Amino acid sequence: MPKKNEDNSVGNKIVRRLKGFVEAVESGEEVLQRFTCRTIRLQLEAQEYSPELVKSTRELLGASQAIFAQFLGVSTSAVQDWEQGYKPPKGSACRLMDEIRRDPEYWLTRLRDLSTPISA
Repeated sequence: MPKKNEDNSVGNKIVRRLKGFVEAVESGEEVLQRFTCRTIRLQLEAQEYSPELVKSTRELLGASQAIFAQFLGVSTSAVQDWEQGYKPPKGSACRLMDEIRRDPEYWLTRLRDLSTPISA
């Protein structure tokens, strides 16, 4: 059985490259010239949700207001307020509704996976 070349293992490659990075920093070398550096920014601006859009998002999942509220981690009264136009949803609730609208089948599956029938 051939012996694995340990010098080329992923772990050893990572260690060698980290040592190279440390050496560059300690020597004062321009790190950006020697290494690839990337900055990533996510575009996470949630859309504003009208009462109609909240309701249509909930209906994509076929959920009652109570189940939708539980799924979003908010109170049932919050969902009622959103759908009646008393208060708009904000923050993470809007982001999650954006994700639901982007891929409703995935979220419908997730909701089904989380559902447990209550026996009488």
